[in-house]
Amino acid sequence: MTKALLLVAASAPAFAFASPAAARPMTATDMHMMHRLGTPEVSPDGKWAVFTISDTDLAANKRNNTLYLLDLSKSGASPQPVTGAETGHDAVFGPDGALYFLKAVGERDQLHRMPMGGQSVAISDFGAGVSGFKISPAGDRVIVWADQKDCPDLACAATTFPATSEGSGRTYDKMFVRHWDTWVEPGTRSRIYAFPIEGGKLTGMGVRLTGELEGDTPSKPFGGGEEIAFSPDGRTVYFALREAGRTEPLSTNLDIFASPADGSAPPTNLTDANDGTDNLPTVSPDGRTLAYFAMARPGYEADRQVLQLRDLASGQTRALTQSWDRSVGSIAWSRDGKSLLVTAEDTQETPVFRVDVASGKVTRLTKEGTSGNVRTLPDGSAIFTQNSVMAPDDLYRLDRRGRVRQLTNVNRELLAELDPVKLDRFSFPGANGDKVWGIKVKPAGPQYAAVAKLPVAFLIHGGPQGSFGNSWSYRWNPRLFASPGYAAVAIDFHGSTGYGQAFTDSINKDWGGKPLEDLQKGLAYAVANDPQLDADSACALGASYGGYMVNWIAGQWPNRFKCLVQHDGIFDSRAMAYETEELWFTEWEVGGPYFDAAAREVTERWNPVHHVDKWKTPMLVVTGEKDFRVPYTQGLASFTALQRKGVDSRLLVFPDENHWVLKPKNSIQWYDEVFKWMGKHLQPAAVQ
Repeated sequence: MTKALLLVAASAPAFAFASPAAARPMTATDMHMMHRLGTPEVSPDGKWAVFTISDTDLAANKRNNTLYLLDLSKSGASPQPVTGAETGHDAVFGPDGALYFLKAVGERDQLHRMPMGGQSVAISDFGAGVSGFKISPAGDRVIVWADQKDCPDLACAATTFPATSEGSGRTYDKMFVRHWDTWVEPGTRSRIYAFPIEGGKLTGMGVRLTGELEGDTPSKPFGGGEEIAFSPDGRTVYFALREAGRTEPLSTNLDIFASPADGSAPPTNLTDANDGTDNLPTVSPDGRTLAYFAMARPGYEADRQVLQLRDLASGQTRALTQSWDRSVGSIAWSRDGKSLLVTAEDTQETPVFRVDVASGKVTRLTKEGTSGNVRTLPDGSAIFTQNSVMAPDDLYRLDRRGRVRQLTNVNRELLAELDPVKLDRFSFPGANGDKVWGIKVKPAGPQYAAVAKLPVAFLIHGGPQGSFGNSWSYRWNPRLFASPGYAAVAIDFHGSTGYGQAFTDSINKDWGGKPLEDLQKGLAYAVANDPQLDADSACALGASYGGYMVNWIAGQWPNRFKCLVQHDGIFDSRAMAYETEELWFTEWEVGGPYFDAAAREVTERWNPVHHVDKWKTPMLVVTGEKDFRVPYTQGLASFTALQRKGVDSRLLVFPDENHWVLKPKNSIQWYDEVFKWMGKHLQPAAVQ
């Protein structure tokens, strides 16, 4: 079965305008020069949306944010910079309709307030750096979160603790020692502090709301304000936290706590009965019900996220989407409290769904594309962001009758300069005869119509519980891979998300089994059903689990590809079992710690290091020195093996990158190296 989508510049028909005659292939620099639309927030009356649009300063190798307002009451309105607050960020509307945002004053951010059409005024004097904030719905209190020492208030936490010696060494008595890309500073956690607003200013030193709890809120390394919520009356703060201890690197047990907003009592654990993850606390408009998601299985970070409703008076909890085999990724209440709008991956897309509170009935509201950041409006409509393989995020509106209208087109001009590409979806019988899906992205400009053969860039996603679906990426971008004259092909092998929990679970203890079979069958299907794909000219590329799979392919499928690109992949699973920081991941995947005999057998069964004797395919190896998820020594080991065997190989090391390549110049260099490597071994299609 094949479904073709041919779009020129974005994910909705409104974007399908003709490409100019002088269009050109997209480059990595083009990708980084795209305007990036941030998370929107809406005013209490639903008239305004505020968000950042960030742009790349290549000379400075960073991105700069500008704050914009969009009038939602005017059809065809364009975003306008917020005069006097252009460099603000994390903006929200207060209950009084004024804008509140963070903006640098001297060495650190301070909270500012700006009435619509008025002047921006700093209303805080934080003595320490803060990471984010929320305004009470009553407008009388602000909470902020910050990485601080174990102190009762923010001001105390900002003081310097005396060193016990002059040495530079850090000492640890428990894990985490390092996490994602940061060495942990003992005693430092992300904590919440509350400040009353009096006379238009934040007062006091900030009262810690997490009490004696030891853990991070928001959670590390990716949590944000979505993990913290006020009750509608502003009296209670709900937050998610994984309590620290000797088992923290083994635990996915985030719980949701409730704390008085003034810090007058210790927090209460509302989800202590569940040892899996509970997160995204979201309170109903009437304040009676707490929505959140829960995972049932402790230690499994990719378990199904089931939408839960908790009656805050009785404590009774109802699993609203228990019968829906999809994983809730975001939660927003409708203004009347009768339904919730959620996002969830579903067969290569991430649509918006409505979930009825009374019945649990799920209704899909959007079609193609990856949706997020849903914000409901008083008239029953909602705004949300959406991206696709074709274009990055723009803002959309979903009306009460389910009609979707595009509100912004922030990259129209740049996208119009670029050659179009074509996205095809396909499915085939994979391992066990199960239906497996893939995507194919090819250059679609008129100059390619006469091209007989396109070399294949075979992209393998990470996770492994992930997907190469219809979404935009600033790291592994299928449109960019196709632009030089390749066909980018990706398979959502067993273990991928968006196909039901059983399909996701099926990779467990089988990393090199069914997924490799799916990749083999998927590539064979793609080239057999598209004569333009050059079956004899293909390069396999992957990062994280995809990098592991590239190492596995090097030993298990050594005669298929002209070249390989391995980024942050596992080379020796035994070393990985002891070197990675989030131990719950590796131990769930193999069934326990390496010193357990059964887990050790699984680990070694799928360990790439045992098959280096068969390596012969040229490989580019990429790693980051700040990668603590798959430490860079794994990449060095891969390169050493290749060099000792005399296999054509190249090593690219980023001293300032983690598991991802994020800095603009580094990312451009990454693509330059990858395309040079592919061009050396494949020769992309030449056009006139």
